[in-house]
Amino acid sequence: MPAHVHAVEGYAAVRGGRTWYSVVGEGTAVPLVTVHGGPGGTHDYLEPLEALADERAVVFYDQLGAGKSDAPEDISLWTNDRMVEELGQVLDTLAFSRVHLLGQSWGTIIAAEYALRSPGRLAGLVLSDPCLSMPLFAAATAALRATLPTDVQEVLDRHEAAGTMDSEEYEQAAMEFYSRFVCRLNPWPDALMRSFGQLNQSIYERMQGPNEFIISGIHKDYDITDRLGSVAVPTLFICGRYGETRPEETEFYRSLVPGAELVIFEESSHLPHLEERERYLEVLRDFLHRFDRATSEGKP
Repeated sequence: MPAHVHAVEGYAAVRGGRTWYSVVGEGTAVPLVTVHGGPGGTHDYLEPLEALADERAVVFYDQLGAGKSDAPEDISLWTNDRMVEELGQVLDTLAFSRVHLLGQSWGTIIAAEYALRSPGRLAGLVLSDPCLSMPLFAAATAALRATLPTDVQEVLDRHEAAGTMDSEEYEQAAMEFYSRFVCRLNPWPDALMRSFGQLNQSIYERMQGPNEFIISGIHKDYDITDRLGSVAVPTLFICGRYGETRPEETEFYRSLVPGAELVIFEESSHLPHLEERERYLEVLRDFLHRFDRATSEGKP
């Protein structure tokens, strides 16, 4: 957190329990609300975005079931629809009239759905490392997995066939995928390790599957692409050159949103806000500043 920046924590009442949030900063620019990925993850790995709190409030929250939020036992609560509802309830609690919304990874699903339902509340939409079609995401991760060394693929295949994906050998082989296509930094930053350490695996497996390249959860067929043309909010897409949410798919999504922009980070995989932090913040500030002004001038 930047020095001398004020932070306030609290809880929003949502269906199923309480969702923890933190508001960092209190500047006069339009607030930025962040929606973390997972599903079943926490906000921690998005902490570099606190740097923007020198001029605006930056909101983080842990989605229900993980981190500092309540963790009810009713697994049926975890659906995309309830997560979109949860975001709205957090925003209602904070009582911001207009915000920028940034979703990362699975959080782009929640952010894009919210933008379709409540466009008048948003000054700008940032979809960072988007997975807006799970069939496309599954095809992309399968293609990337096929580029791993043959011996690594053999270990993955063998343990998946045997049902022993909880073995240490399988986890080490899976890390070959993660270190190439999720985060290329070595070692991984502390904020990212904290998020992985708090992942609610039950939620993750219910909604997505056992890992990033086996997509078998309840939303394996999720696809918003036929509705992206109705997004009526200034939109910025972001992805890394080597990310599991590849430039090919991200450019396709961008082409469907009227007037949307795309920035590709050439030295990053799935987490450019960590891998190329300073440039990411520069790109994000530029976008937010442009649509801060549009909001202050009364433009849509």
